[in-house]
Amino acid sequence: MKVRTTRPNVFDRYNAVIDQMLEEGTAYKCYCSKERLEALREEQMAKGEKPRYDGRCRHSHEHHADDEPCVVRFANPQEGSVVFDDQIRGPIEFSNQELDDLIIRRTDGSPTYNFCVVVDDWDMEITHVIRGEDHINNTPRQINILKALKAPVPVYAHVSMINGDDGKKLSKRHGAVSVMQYRDDGYLPEALLNYLVRLGWSHGDQEIFTREEMIKYFTLNAVSKSASAFNTDKLLWLNHHYINALPPEYVATHLQWHIEQENIDTRNGPQLADLVKLLGERCKTLKEMAQSCRYFYEDFAEFDADAAKKHLRPVARQPLEVVRDKLAAITDWTAENVHHAIQATADELEVGMGKVGMPLRVAVTGAGQSPALDVTVHAIGKTRSIERINKALDFIAERENQQ
Repeated sequence: MKVRTTRPNVFDRYNAVIDQMLEEGTAYKCYCSKERLEALREEQMAKGEKPRYDGRCRHSHEHHADDEPCVVRFANPQEGSVVFDDQIRGPIEFSNQELDDLIIRRTDGSPTYNFCVVVDDWDMEITHVIRGEDHINNTPRQINILKALKAPVPVYAHVSMINGDDGKKLSKRHGAVSVMQYRDDGYLPEALLNYLVRLGWSHGDQEIFTREEMIKYFTLNAVSKSASAFNTDKLLWLNHHYINALPPEYVATHLQWHIEQENIDTRNGPQLADLVKLLGERCKTLKEMAQSCRYFYEDFAEFDADAAKKHLRPVARQPLEVVRDKLAAITDWTAENVHHAIQATADELEVGMGKVGMPLRVAVTGAGQSPALDVTVHAIGKTRSIERINKALDFIAERENQQ
């Protein structure tokens, strides 16, 4: 028996199947009150029995009005057992005597979860159901419903649950979030997929998998029966790898959203693909990259207090003046020529590169950390770099006047 439909209204579909089951006797109406069911439950528990419906309405011939509230229960087989070959855990058997007649339609007319998923799997011609081990107890009930409907039974595989680092089931307390939250936090799809596929599954010692390799190598018999632990550090490591391994142009398409969240106008600054190259080694997430790139596109109001206190001192005035003039003299603005200007300043003043580089870094970025100084200054641009050096010199002059 199968009622084919294009499913314009999914609840009509569920109820049509339930009504047909009522006609065929594989389901029945139950009029038991909540009070009776609660009393039955308490009585069974007092006897040390597993609470279950006693089937009173299954064989009842009492007459009831058409509008009397009732639920619909599935008439579960009362003899034999349900055996299925779990693709991860091997054969699993449940006695039908342990399975009561579950409710498939509530008094308000709404179908229940275990029934809906069965009809959905049937309609969608699902061949494999892969889900968490917490659904194992649902499987025999769903198989019995499928058999009552004379529908094909899919292959089942129940994977172990994911634990937090403390060995307990992963929950919001561990930071478990939705897939979209990982996008919001700056993780690339490739990193999240790679990480998830390795939770409880392996292919030799390989850690990095392309999507094509995941599809090619994945088999259910290689999935572990043991629970896996969610390790955020490992996910960050993978994300950092993919930020640097994937084409910068592709990574930039994902970075764009994060840039927009930071309200950064990128029209006056490096291309995002170039930004990925600049910050890829330093940033583990795209969110971190977006939050640390503003100085490439916008002028800052103030220098970082700690960095300025340490590096924008009177002793830095001459190195900044000399390097400013050398940068201003560059006619072909390349990272290589910027590097030569910085090196030439250190050579001319007979000081180490740090005596020039650190004040220059704070001057052009406003902070004490950045990618390599030559590529950073090059990406910021000639005019903007010189303007910021002048701003730093004004800061130093003001500092001198206050002494």
